[in-house]
Amino acid sequence: MGPTAFELFVLHLLRVYGMELEHVGGVGDGGVDGIGTAPVGDLLSVTVAVQAKRYNPGTSVGRAEVALFQRDAQASGAERAVLVTLGTFSRRAARASRDAIPTVELIDGDRLCELIAAKGEHAGVQVTFRAVFGFIERFETSDR
Repeated sequence: MGPTAFELFVLHLLRVYGMELEHVGGVGDGGVDGIGTAPVGDLLSVTVAVQAKRYNPGTSVGRAEVALFQRDAQASGAERAVLVTLGTFSRRAARASRDAIPTVELIDGDRLCELIAAKGEHAGVQVTFRAVFGFIERFETSDR
């Protein structure tokens, strides 16, 4: 999936979780791919900015990228932010996500998979389980 398709998928998934988001990504997006609201409870919501980084699973997002996104999210009027990647986040990035306003919820590739699996078909996937060929046989013993 290309970068724009990944942005659209991430926004779809966050909508499934109750956010109301508009896609604003693309060339000149100011570092924000989506903007909208996230419910805090029955009566309150916050303005949220979203950025999706389609990095390879082995790639780590660093502190500088998180700090830049915080600045861009703040400039767009966001009170909170969500940064999603297929990769991981460095420890310094995790610290930066909490040290400035708006705070940034970091969703790495593993967490993204968990969120997708939890919503299943609503997220556009069907989770199936299958045994790995030969795995069960290793537990069988000849001494019964």
